Amino acid sequence: MGKSTVFPIETRGVEVGGTAVQDVGAEKHNTGILATVALVCLSFSIVNADSKAVTTTLTTKWPSTPLLLEASEFLAEENKAKFWDFVDATQIHPGNHEDTDTAYYHYILQKAGEFLTPVQTNLLKFALSLRAYSATVQTFQQIAAEEPPPEDCSAFINVHGEKSCNPDHLEVLLQSALERPKPYLFKGDHVEPSLRTELPVVILYGEVGTKEFSRFHKLLRSKSDAGSVNYVLRHYIANPSGEKVFLSGYGVELAIKSTEYKAKDDTQVTGSELNATVMNENDPVDEVQGFLFGKLKQLYPEIQEQLKELRKHLVESTNEMAPLKVWQLQDLSFQTAARILAAPTNDALMVMRDLSQNFPTKARSITRTVVNSDMRKEVEEHQQYFKETFGLHPGDSALFINGLNIDLDVQDIFSVLDLLRNEARLMEGLHDLGIQGDELHDLLKLNVQPADSDYGVDIRNPAIYWINNLETDSKYSTWSSNVQELLRPTFLGVIRQIRKNFHNFVLLVDPSDESTPELLKTAEMFYTNDIPLRIGLVFVVDDSDEADGLKDPGVALFRAFNFVADELDNMNAFQTIISIYGKVKEGEKLAIEHIIATLEKDFSNVEVSSILGADSAFDRNRKECKEYYKQSGLGSLPIALYNGMPFQREQLDPDELETVTMHKILDNTAYFQKVVYLGELNNDQDILDFIMNQPTIVPRINSRILSSEREYLDLAADAHDGVDDYSHFAFLKSEEKSAAVANSISYLSKRDDKYIRPLTFWIVGDFDDPSGRQLLYESLKHLKSSSNLRIGLINNPSREPTQKNTVVARAIWAALNTQSVNNAKNFITKLAKEETAKALAEGADIIEFAVGGMDNDAFKKMFETLNLDFILSHSSFCKDVVKLKGGQRTVISNGRIVGPLEEDEIFNQNDFHLLESIAIEAAEKIKAKIRMLAVEEDFACDLVMKVDALLSSKSKGEARIDLQFFEGQLSAVKLRPKEEQVYFEVVAITDPVTRDAQRLSSFLLVLSQLVNMNLRVFMNCQPKLSEMPLKSIYRYVMEPEITFTAAGSFASGPVAKFLDMPQSPLFTLIINTPESWMVESVHTSYDLDNIYLKEIDGGVAAEYELEYLLLEGHCYDVSTGQPPRGLQITLGTNANHEIVDTIVMANLGYFQLKANPGAWVLSLRKGRSEDIYKIYSHDGTDSPAGTDEVTVVLNSFKSKIIKVKVQKKADKMNEELLSDGNAENEGFWESIKRGLTGGPKPEELKLDKEDVINIFSVASGHLYERFLRIMMLSVLKHTETPVKFWFLKNYLSPTFKEFIPHMAKKYGFQYELVQYKWPRWLHQQTEKQRIIWGYKILFLDVLFPLAVDKILFVDADQIVRADLKELRDLDLEGAPYGYTPFCESRKEMDGYRFWRSGYWANHLQGRKYHISALYVVDLKKFRKIAAGDRLRGQYQGLSQDPNSLSNLDQDLPNNMIHQVPIKSLPQHWLWCETWCDEASKKRAKTIDLCNNPMTKEPKLEAAVRIVPEWQDYDQELKQFQRMFQEGKMNELTPARKEDVTSTKDHVPHVEL
Repeated sequence: MGKSTVFPIETRGVEVGGTAVQDVGAEKHNTGILATVALVCLSFSIVNADSKAVTTTLTTKWPSTPLLLEASEFLAEENKAKFWDFVDATQIHPGNHEDTDTAYYHYILQKAGEFLTPVQTNLLKFALSLRAYSATVQTFQQIAAEEPPPEDCSAFINVHGEKSCNPDHLEVLLQSALERPKPYLFKGDHVEPSLRTELPVVILYGEVGTKEFSRFHKLLRSKSDAGSVNYVLRHYIANPSGEKVFLSGYGVELAIKSTEYKAKDDTQVTGSELNATVMNENDPVDEVQGFLFGKLKQLYPEIQEQLKELRKHLVESTNEMAPLKVWQLQDLSFQTAARILAAPTNDALMVMRDLSQNFPTKARSITRTVVNSDMRKEVEEHQQYFKETFGLHPGDSALFINGLNIDLDVQDIFSVLDLLRNEARLMEGLHDLGIQGDELHDLLKLNVQPADSDYGVDIRNPAIYWINNLETDSKYSTWSSNVQELLRPTFLGVIRQIRKNFHNFVLLVDPSDESTPELLKTAEMFYTNDIPLRIGLVFVVDDSDEADGLKDPGVALFRAFNFVADELDNMNAFQTIISIYGKVKEGEKLAIEHIIATLEKDFSNVEVSSILGADSAFDRNRKECKEYYKQSGLGSLPIALYNGMPFQREQLDPDELETVTMHKILDNTAYFQKVVYLGELNNDQDILDFIMNQPTIVPRINSRILSSEREYLDLAADAHDGVDDYSHFAFLKSEEKSAAVANSISYLSKRDDKYIRPLTFWIVGDFDDPSGRQLLYESLKHLKSSSNLRIGLINNPSREPTQKNTVVARAIWAALNTQSVNNAKNFITKLAKEETAKALAEGADIIEFAVGGMDNDAFKKMFETLNLDFILSHSSFCKDVVKLKGGQRTVISNGRIVGPLEEDEIFNQNDFHLLESIAIEAAEKIKAKIRMLAVEEDFACDLVMKVDALLSSKSKGEARIDLQFFEGQLSAVKLRPKEEQVYFEVVAITDPVTRDAQRLSSFLLVLSQLVNMNLRVFMNCQPKLSEMPLKSIYRYVMEPEITFTAAGSFASGPVAKFLDMPQSPLFTLIINTPESWMVESVHTSYDLDNIYLKEIDGGVAAEYELEYLLLEGHCYDVSTGQPPRGLQITLGTNANHEIVDTIVMANLGYFQLKANPGAWVLSLRKGRSEDIYKIYSHDGTDSPAGTDEVTVVLNSFKSKIIKVKVQKKADKMNEELLSDGNAENEGFWESIKRGLTGGPKPEELKLDKEDVINIFSVASGHLYERFLRIMMLSVLKHTETPVKFWFLKNYLSPTFKEFIPHMAKKYGFQYELVQYKWPRWLHQQTEKQRIIWGYKILFLDVLFPLAVDKILFVDADQIVRADLKELRDLDLEGAPYGYTPFCESRKEMDGYRFWRSGYWANHLQGRKYHISALYVVDLKKFRKIAAGDRLRGQYQGLSQDPNSLSNLDQDLPNNMIHQVPIKSLPQHWLWCETWCDEASKKRAKTIDLCNNPMTKEPKLEAAVRIVPEWQDYDQELKQFQRMFQEGKMNELTPARKEDVTSTKDHVPHVEL
């Protein structure tokens, strides 16, 4: 049938014709619509073919995990208490076996909903739909399997290694439990309530919701509550499901392939019968050719069938994609945006998804859209702003949620779910505090994380002996003393010599410590080399009164220094010290004799014993030095300070110290230049005073305060309770207890005025005990100097409270509640003094200590009638919420818990000063926002405290971008949030005809169903397109909630559905998964590389399986700071350490290991790696720092990246891993531990590794796999030497993987499937062909075990006619690899020889351009010269330009020919008809089926014509395949799905 005629027929609200239908009239005019449908259908009496579809699913390897357990893990991430409450509530699932899946699901939501807000419940639905916690549950399952579980046992306990399935055996197991070793607990373990080290640990393995579980749980819960055991719960499913987990959170694209060279196999394969539910997509918009069929079906349900026919016809008439003219392409981006913006707001996201994801089929109809010039102008105005603010160009995309930038290329959906949950907690917390709307989002944008500023101590102290003074010493008299000298230009790196004390270097040392001489020598070097550095010393020695310099060398040296300083000066005293240390031989310690000998030599007229002895007159400052050191809080000696800032411990190595100090001088010069330039510092000011008056200089450093690991109270709960009724308070939840305490505190402040104080300190301690009173007294001293602060007091009694032992606590409480702030403060200050406590203990009346102005009657009345409830409530709060023991002290600063303090720990006025200085910046920011709410002062102070606690604990400190820029009247899709609820502020910037938009549209659609949001999607269109912007049809697999069938059972998982597909193009299917997933195609007989729907009945059902989760890491040698190239790392279990292994790259020290959810042991591989190196430290693992055994837990679908530092063993310092000797001291066949191998009989395998030909090849698609099998056969027919093939597993079809073990068995070869995930930091390729080319060249150093010395790469479409042993043994003359140059003999192809002119001719400078179809790699040499790292480095630079490396695998080694030399192989090693003449064919050792750019001849035809033996090989293999298929049908040959062939003597390794 020819072209259709367009009927411009009008009905109510529906127009059929050139313009799109955007809405349907409200009234139902069935006659009109029926007439339209009938007319259109009549005009097409023939329907060409049935609608074709492609579906894709992705499942896990492990069985489906119960949703109840997944929900419990979701709650565990909210907090521990919610997890245990949920487990208690669901310990026995009340449902029966007849219950539907829907009922089970709603039961879970109902129970979880009791502990979650509505927003969190929606996010739980999403997490269950994503199956986000299935990996967590499966981790516990794997840990249980390691136990292993006892027989016939659906729940069991493990008590310190002893197991039982019977709850009655618990008592027996507990009796001697503590005599057995404690079990290893993981970070993700559920411990009730928190670990108490003195108690035995009982681990319960069971499935929440089962009877067996409940029996154990009740027993263990009661034991734990009674304080007799630590109860740990691990999930264990005794009878796993037969189903797999259907995953989502990935993209699938059908990319349209170029058919310039035909690369499709002619073997026929039948399509799949697709599930009816898959085909029946219920899309609420379903726009086809401008008809909104979703709406039409709703409005006219009675004509469903006719609408279906009309839709079917419209699909078929438009889906064949004829190429567009260049002028039609130009405006497609703006035209698509116009179509989206013209849709009703509620449908705009669906229209955007439909147009972008199906763009190749929609493009022709979009070309008819008219673009409004005002819209175009607005887009261009916005683009200027996007470029200046975000660096975005037209066509770029960006997504912001609450101002946080989300990069969907980097962040997988599981990380985004975490972010949504955290944002929900923040917003709901603020909402609970009564903050809403714009004010809420203003507060969210504050960055309250403390700046990473370093703090220093004041060095203006008499305890410091200054050796020199740049401003007064004659040594520096020729230097300029003008600070303006700083602004005079000098050469880079030159240190300016100015006569001012800009740079001050102080050493705090113990004279008798072995490190001291080297440090003092470094200081002397600075002095003698005229470095503009003032040097000061603090000697920290015994400060007791009886210290004797004739017994203690440290005291002796100190007194000797004082003596020489008094006689001469500090500089001479310093020189004397240096000469004393000069007498100390290596390996010796400083002794009294060294000091006496030096003094007697230099000062012969003095009685040495009178200088050093007990009654020495030269003892000044000894106690002050020790006091300064203790007071500074700087930690262990030695300590170096630059302008008061402490050096890090590792910087004190003498070589390092010199370099670091010089860097500090240079770095700080820039700061001084700035302050001089701005006029903040001039010649009249004292430079040291100026430096010491900076806010980062504090009287005392306290690592507890400065620690980056911080814990906060949850103060966001609604507060209606107080502390006066302990019987009520005791039963509150922990967050309610915090709120009740906050609600009932009366505060002290500097003055009694109406002022919003941004900081609130709660002082917690037993005020009837000296330690608590000391903390209280120090806080009150600090309060006198701070207007920003208010102080609240919480009593934590150290013993059972009685009227007698709580006098001070009750007096404080009574004073706070009856007196003015000033009187209460003065009275409490008095109570905090020890003499007051002593008098009270001796029976004095409390009223004797009243201060002037107090209302004594009110105080006395309250004091005498006060019961102990408030103390009991405070005690309960301290124990249950702050986790303190009785009497322990702590300080809580705006909700941040600084403590608990140790018994003898000093926490004084200076510490309070430091605590205030680091907390004030964030508190002031919050105060500025709270002030705008115009609330009463006391309430405002509370609000600042609570908001600070909330934001500091939940906010990650990432920069938030303020997006309140403009509305976008004409060029933005806008969805307004529901009123009175918290909403997410979401801004997307995108070009609708880009890959980003294909994914973003799906994400935003799901997000709109999950959460309340204020959404703006700004169009960022590209003008003047010259080519088709999108060449693929795309689906992003993600659903907001689990779906069910009509019968109430779970629908068969999320699926990527491509319905109504055009049948003429050739598609290749590409799956885009999160970075850490390794997936493989399973169970499909169809060629997913070449999908041609015209030839398929039904459709194509692609099934993928998540084969592994990736564990990535970076490894460095601590001694050199460099990656240990060639180091092998293994991952396994306790029983088998070496299940998978990998090699560390030099690029970033990167390594990757593959595993599945579980707990794994990471170690260095036995052999040279373990002999030379040991693990020094690790980060991101599950093991505590400092342990040798490294445990790594993979319990999430998110990326896991760890850091490992290694160190050479002391006796192996000079050994190298990649030596020229034997690369690995294991035999080659031991490398088979990486997998299983097979083929010939075991005894034949005991070969020297030189006797194996290792051949690497890659293939994708059935045609190339057919070529690959023929290439293998041709290799085997021409050699007697054993062959081992290495195939890249990533792209092999299930058919090939199933067949290869049988072929290996028949033809007697070894093989192994190798895998490597393209590292995230290496520039990604998007085209499948280019990715495969990348794998050919970029990872040669890490794909194969170190034991493989040489590997040959042979292209799949090659036929070998000679023994490849000859090529393997060819001398490469020192080059790491050898390639064959391109032939030059076929003269008619000269016009296509691109390497003879332009860039390549210039770059190669007379060298040959080599072909990548065949090459030999000396892996030993390749690794030794870091060729792989160099190739990756060059690739990273070149690949950013889309026009470079057009033949990646070939261009890269040729481009690097000057850095990584290529040995040119003799020409006869590779003959290809395109470039070589016929005469040379008879000498050819291999024939390659190169593409011919002149004739474009299909590969299959070329193979048959060029290589006579090709058909014989093909027939032989086809016959064997037929036998294999028939055998499989008869179940005679059960096929094994393994990575390598197997022999009976090899034990299959455990798959992670």
